[in-house]
Amino acid sequence: MSDRIQKIVTRLPDLKSVTKVWDMAERRLDQGDVAFVADLGIALAERYGSSAAQVWQYRSVFDCLLRLLTTTSGQEYVEQALRLVSAASPGNQRLARYTASLLADGQTAKDLAIPFAGGSSRAAASEELRACLVQELVLRGVTIAESPAIESWATSPHWRHHPLAWLPLELSVIEETPPLPSYSVGGASYSMPYGPQDGPGVALGRVTLLPQVTETTTEEFSEAATAAVANWAEESNGRSEAGIYELAEPVEAEILPGLLAALGLECLSGVGPRMRFALSACRPEHAWRMLFAAASTGGAYNNGVYGAYGRLAAWRSLASLSGASTTAPVGEAERTIQECDWYSFGAATKWFERVAWDIGLVSVAPGARRIAVLAATDTD
Repeated sequence: MSDRIQKIVTRLPDLKSVTKVWDMAERRLDQGDVAFVADLGIALAERYGSSAAQVWQYRSVFDCLLRLLTTTSGQEYVEQALRLVSAASPGNQRLARYTASLLADGQTAKDLAIPFAGGSSRAAASEELRACLVQELVLRGVTIAESPAIESWATSPHWRHHPLAWLPLELSVIEETPPLPSYSVGGASYSMPYGPQDGPGVALGRVTLLPQVTETTTEEFSEAATAAVANWAEESNGRSEAGIYELAEPVEAEILPGLLAALGLECLSGVGPRMRFALSACRPEHAWRMLFAAASTGGAYNNGVYGAYGRLAAWRSLASLSGASTTAPVGEAERTIQECDWYSFGAATKWFERVAWDIGLVSVAPGARRIAVLAATDTD
């Protein structure tokens, strides 16, 4: 360990600002000393990694160093980023997911073939990081078949039991162009295809003839349907609600607002003839975008599960809402999803926070005698 790195490691907890450390690392990178940036990160992780929750200076500097390496394009930067992550926290799956997202955004597919091809001790990567990296590249429209090293790993049987192996190696029609983050050394930006639904809303009027309803919600359904928004509740201030309802008669589109209001949903508590709420038909592509963004980028106080697992969670939620099996091939689930009618909704009730993180989705199965509902909200 160099004297310079030793001084930084020793003095880090006493710093009231880490800006000078950031600037120094960026200068060393500009001077071509890529290894120094990784060496510093590894030294800091060895000293403070196990107590990262208490040492904010470490978290800030480590993230800056990782971003410097992953967002600067080139093979050497990829190798040093992988060396840093492998040495600093080899068993940290969350770090692996985050690193894969950073690398896929900041590097070319050619340079990202390195951890799959081998041949460099500095390019070692965990199976989790490789699995996430494959899916992060797919989300960005990379044709996996055009990279023999990546395709060989991604189609090999040894990782077929990994959860991400269920996902295809190309985007489906429903996925279109996923809302993905754009990273820089200073932070990230991304779109939020959800939020409070305003507008003229829907007047319930006097709906007297509603079909008989039987709730058939199961614990398995609730867990699958809320997969995309689970991180809002687990890591932020969010909550969610999901349910399945079987109808004695087909529901017509014009009475759907009244039916939703009569289901006893907590999210629509208080909605009635004097309160209007927003309800509009939407494409399954729009529903997938909302769920993917919710899962991958998170809620008010967290960063989500990133792209690879965000893709998996979005499919799991959408498939369960449509009535498709979450263990069936994606193509089969997609056909079921496209056969449903989809609606998004929101209301000015006390349940919805109406800040920036609100989701309301309804699926109506073919024949219109089964509906499924998912609602979620979060606040800062």
